[in-house]
Amino acid sequence: MKRENFGSRLGFLLVSAGCAIGIGNVWKFPYVTGENGGGVFVLFYLLFLIIMGVPVLTMELAVGRASRKSAVLGYAELEPSGSKWHIHGWFCVAGCYLLMMYYTTVSGWMLGYFFKFASGAFAGLQADAIDGVFGAMRASPGEMGMWMAVTVLAGFFVCSFGLQKGLERITKWMMLGLLGLIVVLAVHSLLLPGAAEGVKFYLLPDFHRAAEAGLGSVITAAMNQSFFTLSLGIAAMEIFGSYMSREHTLTGEAVRICCLDTFVAVVSGLIIFPACFSFGVQPDAGPPLIFITLPKVFVNMAGGRLWGALFFLFMTFASFSTVIAVFENLLASCIDNFGWSRKKAVGINCGFILLASLPCVLGYNVWSGFRPLLGKDVLDSEDFLVSNLLLPLGALVYLLFCVTKWGWGFEKYLEEANTGSGLKMPRGLKPYFQFVLPVLILLILIQGLL
Repeated sequence: MKRENFGSRLGFLLVSAGCAIGIGNVWKFPYVTGENGGGVFVLFYLLFLIIMGVPVLTMELAVGRASRKSAVLGYAELEPSGSKWHIHGWFCVAGCYLLMMYYTTVSGWMLGYFFKFASGAFAGLQADAIDGVFGAMRASPGEMGMWMAVTVLAGFFVCSFGLQKGLERITKWMMLGLLGLIVVLAVHSLLLPGAAEGVKFYLLPDFHRAAEAGLGSVITAAMNQSFFTLSLGIAAMEIFGSYMSREHTLTGEAVRICCLDTFVAVVSGLIIFPACFSFGVQPDAGPPLIFITLPKVFVNMAGGRLWGALFFLFMTFASFSTVIAVFENLLASCIDNFGWSRKKAVGINCGFILLASLPCVLGYNVWSGFRPLLGKDVLDSEDFLVSNLLLPLGALVYLLFCVTKWGWGFEKYLEEANTGSGLKMPRGLKPYFQFVLPVLILLILIQGLL
């Protein structure tokens, strides 16, 4: 069966960036930045993105493009005979399934809140009542299950049309919509009274705040954020390498994906901080920021129903672009490894993900006492396994595969990375890739497990 390819370079870039741009960009990046000295953190983040994110991203793309196959067969195609690198491919597939077992629920929350704002459900609510909306949604397995199911069914429906007619076509429009929305929302936030204080807090380098947080923890936070923002290590990006053309170097394309990803992360903060400061609301971390703090801000804002609906539409695009990108990876894995047709792969995977996502939905209500891992609820347990174990460990395996003589080897990786026109990966970085980068990724892994 002939391998599908992207219809255009723009399609490849937007789909890959769409996979990288997710909920973490919007609810984690701004908060972590604010907590770690604003501009000080951003500078370290950009440094680590260049010295860690870009190289590992080129490695995942290189394995995909050189092999023209999904994770398991990609390794098998390139590994020295008799070696067992391809076993990691199965861990990548497992990681993608595990990610979708909770990400579909969170994506469903975004969709649910979009409809709540659009229908005026928040109009005139007091602060306590707004807090209660999120609690009520999580307490209702029916409501959460419905939004999760809509996300899963819509995602596989898009992917059923194939790479160009489904994933690429829909993601292009969704990403252009996302980029348009984020600019409109940011401009609106920046024009609010008192917005300048929020921007200062967010982006001005504040060494006093960085020192309070501890320079070591600012650096580690920047390293973690730059690493996790690209979802490297579970072959989420490798699959798009297998569909891309050989016209452009992988370093150049990786830099473009990182720029899009960072643009969305930074501009998200320009929506959140000026609005929070303008209305005297403390910008909190994680889910409370998106589902409790920001709705309070929107409710008090002129035209808040519209701005709230647009914000959650933007969040829905950000999360759904990741969902369909990972679904495509799962489908490609089944088509490559088991010889299934796309239709069969869609049917089986859709049924499986619907069932496998239920524990996360029920983990907040019916099974709220169930703490599978380290006293964490279902969602946090699944997220811990993916983020703290499979992503850093997987990135380390990809790195060693590409730069050691026991794997594919540095020369072959470099040749693939530098094929095409554009920014080349310097050969002189070989010692850094072999001795320094593995240590940095090991640090992230150890810190995540501690």
